[in-house]
Amino acid sequence: MSLLAVDIGNAHTVLGLIEDGEVGAHWRISTDEHRTADEWAIYLRGLLRRRLDDLDGIVVCSTVPVLTQAGRDMLTRHFPQVPSLMVEPGVRTGIPVLTDNPREVGTDRIVNSLAAATLYGGPAIVVDFGGTATTYDVVSASGQYLGGAITPGIEISLAALGRRGAQLRQVEIARPRAVIAKNTVEALQSGLVFGVAAQVDGLVARMIEELGCARADVSVISTGYLAEQVVDECDVFTDHDPWLTLRGLEMVFRRNC
Repeated sequence: MSLLAVDIGNAHTVLGLIEDGEVGAHWRISTDEHRTADEWAIYLRGLLRRRLDDLDGIVVCSTVPVLTQAGRDMLTRHFPQVPSLMVEPGVRTGIPVLTDNPREVGTDRIVNSLAAATLYGGPAIVVDFGGTATTYDVVSASGQYLGGAITPGIEISLAALGRRGAQLRQVEIARPRAVIAKNTVEALQSGLVFGVAAQVDGLVARMIEELGCARADVSVISTGYLAEQVVDECDVFTDHDPWLTLRGLEMVFRRNC
């Protein structure tokens, strides 16, 4: 099966072709909430080209409500011949959501948790490093979504410092030479990279304690396009899976289509 999986996030949209459970060709484009269904179709046709005729299915999830409708319209109007699925509340994922209001949990977070429980087993914690937010999602030993946490993403934190700090500016998100920086650029990088790493280690440690499990019994998976900037500075991760969301989308598609 050749499946196109599309993860529409607040800042970026990730697309990947999945064959036999493995992500092959993949792309990352900026997310524009004003992009119409017709424009989405043009993007997909331009990226896929000849591969479009070989598609067995398309699965899409979106954390941007206005683009959920655009994605649904795109699938219906432009790709009616291809089996498709828009992952949204009401779609069967196979993972019980034990939160106060399950419908408000982002579909990408549910998909991540499903993939983590299926591929790595529970209990598990997924840390997804996006530009707008870093999300933490917790799965029980029996595969239930228990909840999580959300913190500002690395990129949005850097942008906020640049806007509000008179002598601060945008810098490359990279590991500086040392934690104790000798210039403003490296001071910002130290705070971003080492500060986020310390935050991750601290939050995950608290979550494991709250689960009442031994640390060795919990799978902690990193994902998201900014994960590689900080994952080596963290002590808690057992696995790194850059395509966790896309692989989870394939699982949901197979369950529903």
